[in-house]
Amino acid sequence: MRVFTGIQPSGDLHIGNYFGSIKAMVESQNENDVFAFIANYHAMTSLGDGVRLSQLTMQAATDFLALGIDPEKSTFWVQSDVKEVLELYWVLSSFTPMGLLERAHSYKDKVAKGIASNHSLFSYPVLMAADILLFGSEVIPVGKDQIQHVEIARDIALKFNNEYGEIFVMPEFRVDENVATVPGTDGQKMSKSYGNTITIFGEEKAIQKTVKKIVTEAIAVEEPKEYEGCNVYNIAKLFLDDEGRSALQERYNRGGEGHGHFKLHLHDVMWEYFRPYRERRAYYEAHQHEVREILQMGAQKARAAAAETIEKVRMVTGIHY
Repeated sequence: MRVFTGIQPSGDLHIGNYFGSIKAMVESQNENDVFAFIANYHAMTSLGDGVRLSQLTMQAATDFLALGIDPEKSTFWVQSDVKEVLELYWVLSSFTPMGLLERAHSYKDKVAKGIASNHSLFSYPVLMAADILLFGSEVIPVGKDQIQHVEIARDIALKFNNEYGEIFVMPEFRVDENVATVPGTDGQKMSKSYGNTITIFGEEKAIQKTVKKIVTEAIAVEEPKEYEGCNVYNIAKLFLDDEGRSALQERYNRGGEGHGHFKLHLHDVMWEYFRPYRERRAYYEAHQHEVREILQMGAQKARAAAAETIEKVRMVTGIHY
C-alpha cells in the first residue's frame, strides 16, 4: 500500500508533531510503501524569506532522518526537486472549478489569521492534489482539519478520469483516531500557533525551563493529586510503558510530592527517550552533504514513480504531439 504524506519545513519540531504523526509514519515504513516529502513549495504561501526557507528545508530533512525516516525503506525528497508536480498542478487547474476552491476551509482560515490573500494560497489545494495524484498515492494520513484537501484531490481526479479514463488512483484519507492529541504547556492542543510547545531538539536547560511552565493545579505537596486531567501526566504517559504509567499514577495517589517533582520526572523521561535521536541528529548535522545526497536519491526515486503518471497525462491531454 502506498502511503503518502507531506511535511512543511516550519521550524523546530515539537513532541506534538512526533506523537501526532511522525512516530506512526516511521513505524509504517516496515509495512507500507511510504512516500514522504518536504513541502517547500507549499511553505512559500506563508514564508517569503528565501534564505530562511532554504535553512528550514535542510533542518526538516535533518530532523526527520534523525527521527527515523529510512531512505532505504521509504521515498524521501524535497518537493521542488520533482518539477513534474508543477506541470501536473497546471493541468489539474483546468479541471478545478472555482467554487471548489472557494469552499476550502484552509484558505478562509489563513486569511482570517492575517496571511495575505494571493493565488498560491487560494490554489494551494490544487498543488496538494498534484502531489497526491502524481505518485499513485492510495492512503493519505491526515488530521481531521486536512480531510477536505484529500476530498478536493478526489473531486479533481474524478473529473479528470471522467474525461480521459482511469488515469489517476483515487486516494483515500485515513484519520487515526488512536493518535494522541498532545497537550501543550497550557493544556490546549500543542501547536506553534498557541506558543505552547515543547521542542524535541532544543537545549536541555531550555527544555527544562519550558517543562516547568506547564500549567498545573495548586495543591499542597502532602496531598494526593489527580493524575487524570493533569497536563504533566498526560504528556509523560506518552513516553511510558504500562509499568511506568502505573508507577507514576501511584506517586500521584500517595501524595508527598508536588507537581514540580512530576515536571522534573517528565523532563528526565523525555530527555532519555530522545537521546538516540539527538545523537543521530548530531551526526547528520555534521554531515549535511550526506543529507543532500539522501534527498537527491529520494528525488530520483520519486521522479521514477511519477514518470508513468505524468506520461499518461501528457498523452491524453495532447501535451505530446
